Amino acid sequence: MLRTFRKLVFTGILLSFIPLADAAERLTVVELFTSQGCSSCPPADGLLGDLAVRPEVLALSEHIDYWDYLGWHDPFALADNTRRQRSYARRLGQSYVYTPQFVVHGVVQSPGKDRLSLLHLIKEAEAQPARVSVEIETHDEGALAARLAAAALPKPADVWLVKFDPAHVTAIANGENEGRSIRNVNVVRAFTLIGRWSGEPASLSLPKIYPSDSAYAVLVQETDAGPILGATRLPAPMR
Repeated sequence: MLRTFRKLVFTGILLSFIPLADAAERLTVVELFTSQGCSSCPPADGLLGDLAVRPEVLALSEHIDYWDYLGWHDPFALADNTRRQRSYARRLGQSYVYTPQFVVHGVVQSPGKDRLSLLHLIKEAEAQPARVSVEIETHDEGALAARLAAAALPKPADVWLVKFDPAHVTAIANGENEGRSIRNVNVVRAFTLIGRWSGEPASLSLPKIYPSDSAYAVLVQETDAGPILGATRLPAPMR
């Protein structure tokens, strides 16, 4: 069953990026708001897994916490993810949030069951011109920074460091998905605000990243849950 929750809902993301490996590469950011306690979510989780293998897509699984009362406490649910989804809803004037919900570019959304609609939105996003270039550079002693080229911005943008785990498989013991084994990919574990950017050339220091099984990305997003203007993956932490 597609679940809704009173107050606020969705929207999407914008993209663009220039990674160290290939200055011509572009990333389309696709966020899935999901929950292991929602019986409608496993097919959408699988679709996100299909998208995650595409090199031009940054697919993020953002587990919300408002379905935890249904009998299963999602181990990856974060209040920050719930707030992020509600911020998208406020920006678009929506009256509720729901799962599963895809957000593309910070500007459009699609229900998790509508594969064709989602693929169409991604294709439209890929056709948009690049907005912001963001690269990762190495400073002394391996310190990392996000280097942003000058850009004309309609309003300031937030620069986020996103930490996510490549994959988890969870045996669900209770709730709507009891007895199922669910695979989630690119599971977001934290959003860290690096700074606010006004469009001038800048190099923003990133927190120290220690060896781990997690991956990282930098998102440049217009304030107040606006379009994602740029994104890049970080190199894997050195072990």
